[in-house]
Amino acid sequence: MTNIFACIDGSPAMTAVCDAAAWASANTELPVTLLHVLEKNEFEGQADLSGNIGLGSREHLLKELAELDHQRSRLAHEQGRMLLKSGKDYLACLGMTAVETLQRHGQLVETTQELSSGMRMLIMGKQGTTHTHDLIGSNIENVIRTLANPIMVVQPSFQVPSRFLFAYDASPTAKKVLELIASSPLLKGLECDLVMVAEPTDEHERQLVIAKQVLKSAGIKVEAKLLQGEVVPVICQHATEVGCDLIVMGAYGHSRIRQFIVGSTTTGILKTTKASLLLLR
Repeated sequence: MTNIFACIDGSPAMTAVCDAAAWASANTELPVTLLHVLEKNEFEGQADLSGNIGLGSREHLLKELAELDHQRSRLAHEQGRMLLKSGKDYLACLGMTAVETLQRHGQLVETTQELSSGMRMLIMGKQGTTHTHDLIGSNIENVIRTLANPIMVVQPSFQVPSRFLFAYDASPTAKKVLELIASSPLLKGLECDLVMVAEPTDEHERQLVIAKQVLKSAGIKVEAKLLQGEVVPVICQHATEVGCDLIVMGAYGHSRIRQFIVGSTTTGILKTTKASLLLLR
């Protein structure tokens, strides 16, 4: 059985990640694994040994630095263990019992790739502990580019969605995502705003009608709209106007939707949207 993996790191988004994991687990009936990745740069000390110091002093200093790094590593490991316990206790208060915890040393990107075979979905917070003053954490784009699994990026305050926006462009990737949405239990019961950002042509209208029918046949209440303008502001503004707490899109599309993942447009939508973001392949 595959699990829903939720990355926690003690940032302000930790509770939101747990809330999103609880929502996803309730809808899919899949267990949750809380994942804490202990990256070396979080506890490794930095030292400049290039000065003119004697050999004996240098050896003594190196020994002290090694001992200090060992102490930092031990404390970071203990902190991670406490974070995982706190997250598991929080989910238990929400009535969840099928929760596992996992702490790994290494880099987040490599770790998620190693775990991908047992991962149904990865949930991450928009900001990490070292990026509280940035709009998004530095790991998010790297994970999005390399991980083939569905990825959900949540805001610091997660709202259980009742309505989601699906950005659609009728490409092969978008059609695959359309089928995933129609067949997945994750989004069942939610209303859908099906949006295509394109020129108002008969062909685009026809493609939108076909996609709408697929969702309706799956029992999803859907409204379809053809919008014009720049992709990022149009999608984000429309999601806000209609009250969508979740934006769903293909991780690798073509045409204008491809801009979501390639280049700066990914960063743009992650920075701009106030909704959670679900990327599917």
